[in-house]
Amino acid sequence: MIKKAASIVAVLLAGIAIIGFGQANLKGRVISTDDGQPLVGAHVKITEIRLLSITDYKGNYNFDRLEAKKYQIEVSYVGYSTSMKEITLVAGETGSLDFMLHPQAYLADEAVITATGTEIARKDVSPTISVVPRKALDESKESALLNVINEEVPGVFISERGVTGFGVGDGSAGNIRIRGVGGSPNTGVLVLIDGSPQYMGLFGHPLPDAYVSSDAERVEVIRGPASVMYGSNAMAGAINIITRQQRHEGFGGHARLSYGSYNTRKIMGNAGYKHKGFKLFTSINHDYTDGHRENSGFNIINAYLKAEAELGKNFKLVIDGSIADYRTEDPGPATEVDSSYLITDHWIEIRRNMLSMSLENKFSHAEGALKVFYNAGEHDIYDGFHSTDFNYGFSAYESFMLFKGNTLSAGFDFKNIGGIGENPEARMGQGIVFADTSVYELGGYVMARQELAQKLILTAGLRLHYQSMAGNEWIPQFGINYLVNANNIVKISASKGFRNPTINELFMFPPSNPNLLPERMWSYEGSYISGIPAHNITMEATAYYQQGDNMIQIIGMFPNVQYENTGNFTHYGIEFATGWDAFSFLSFESNYSWLHMDKAIVGAPEHQWYTAARFHMKKFAFKISGMYIHNLYAKLVPESKEQYYMLGARASYDVFDFMNIWVSGDNLLDQRYEINYDYPMPGITVFAGIDLKFSQKNK
Repeated sequence: MIKKAASIVAVLLAGIAIIGFGQANLKGRVISTDDGQPLVGAHVKITEIRLLSITDYKGNYNFDRLEAKKYQIEVSYVGYSTSMKEITLVAGETGSLDFMLHPQAYLADEAVITATGTEIARKDVSPTISVVPRKALDESKESALLNVINEEVPGVFISERGVTGFGVGDGSAGNIRIRGVGGSPNTGVLVLIDGSPQYMGLFGHPLPDAYVSSDAERVEVIRGPASVMYGSNAMAGAINIITRQQRHEGFGGHARLSYGSYNTRKIMGNAGYKHKGFKLFTSINHDYTDGHRENSGFNIINAYLKAEAELGKNFKLVIDGSIADYRTEDPGPATEVDSSYLITDHWIEIRRNMLSMSLENKFSHAEGALKVFYNAGEHDIYDGFHSTDFNYGFSAYESFMLFKGNTLSAGFDFKNIGGIGENPEARMGQGIVFADTSVYELGGYVMARQELAQKLILTAGLRLHYQSMAGNEWIPQFGINYLVNANNIVKISASKGFRNPTINELFMFPPSNPNLLPERMWSYEGSYISGIPAHNITMEATAYYQQGDNMIQIIGMFPNVQYENTGNFTHYGIEFATGWDAFSFLSFESNYSWLHMDKAIVGAPEHQWYTAARFHMKKFAFKISGMYIHNLYAKLVPESKEQYYMLGARASYDVFDFMNIWVSGDNLLDQRYEINYDYPMPGITVFAGIDLKFSQKNK
């Protein structure tokens, strides 16, 4: 009996040994060719069995107990090229395979962050998405983030009013339109920071002066409805600001000082620290200008702080916050003089703050996050108006890779939006309260992606959105991507967008109407993305058709006016973008958009063309760029249309490894033009500055 039992045990042990001997392990490291540092959070995927590993803080990955055979290993990381290698694993041994990824240029196959939080290559995403990378933000020498987007992204037009500063209220700029849709103030284009919505609670629009280039790692612009992913206010599209993080171990920092026309001073400083699984990044910005017109000054200070901590192998905690305190002045119309501007200065003082916390998870077949955010502000205006507003909520989502080629995402989000708008000085000091209320929104969505035969990608999404005033809204989205080959992709999609009325439109001031319904829009688009690696050329062409209804407009004549759901529109057009690295020292980029509107809209040019050439040789760099705008309505009645060509140039020189000096000029042709009606833009402006960078790596 004992011998029999011993025989059975021996057979079992032998079987286990044979099974173990038939298996193999795989490990390796992923690093950047740019600085030789490990890439943390890179996706390492075994394509045949769709098994995923995430690199740790040292850039290491590993797979255990794999079948001993040949595998294809694919590695991807945000802002870097995708790499694929083959390895044959030997039974009973541990294979080793390292990867070196190259930083990737704009318009290449970059990864983007969607509402699901999953990193997805641009070729796999149905909506048309442009990515403005850190390199473009840094090279621009701009403190305001939206100015860079205006140049780099086709189909997007952002209004300006002076040498710096967008302002709020009458005479303000920073109005964002995507394919002619957006509104004034901006309530149709949603601005987000790491996926959390940012806008003033009472009026529902973003505050453009609060977004600075120094805090952004990159910016993702969805050109078309993004309501399935982000809910209300993303009817025209979304601008998602992905914040900075320290990449290499140790300390790093950057400071910039510049001075230019109209006594304009800009100071920026940021610093980061990384040690194993902990990261810290902080920045501060200060801009001041007298303005190019009397009483058009602007003064702002921004501060930002972000901390990340890895909680074991699969979880990460991120906490960040920002404050912005600024004063802006409205000089008033230049020729059609309003007597109120002669009596008192039209100033606005604004204080904004933001705080968010995110708990993220990444496993081999699932990843997601729980995010909590709070956005609030206080506004004071020269005429006695005072407001405090808030926008807070949370979102939770998870993406699952159920089987080969499939990704299923589900999420839920909640927002509470409101505030108090009042004038304590009105009615002989008795005061007026215009609004003291809030509305809330709930949304749930599912999104599915299926890859077929490594050629065809089908996507579909559906959101059910509820608002306490407007009720339920169903939002669908569909897409088909066809990968002709590794360098040619065709995409078509159909999506619905919507926008809930703001508290201002529902309750504040005489035009308000509590019975307003959401605005709606359907968008259909097709795009072709192509690359010619042998010649370092990338291209993207898009055609779209949009129909909107239920648009909110002011009906009647003062004082008998009211917001009503009456308007509708039809827009269609084309967009084109290309980049060419002609030589190691010379590159070109260009983008163009044509927009046809059945009804004229202020702040939406018919033709918009941007092109730039960059020259870089050793320590010297030079860039020349031009922006052409044709048929831009500044006002409809009486009709006022603008067309102009903006020529700019910038030269820089690396004095030392840590010091760069530069000089730039804008509107070098001294064009006379207006974007806001009767608010002339400045002529030639010149700036000079110095950049200082330092880095100290851990030993």
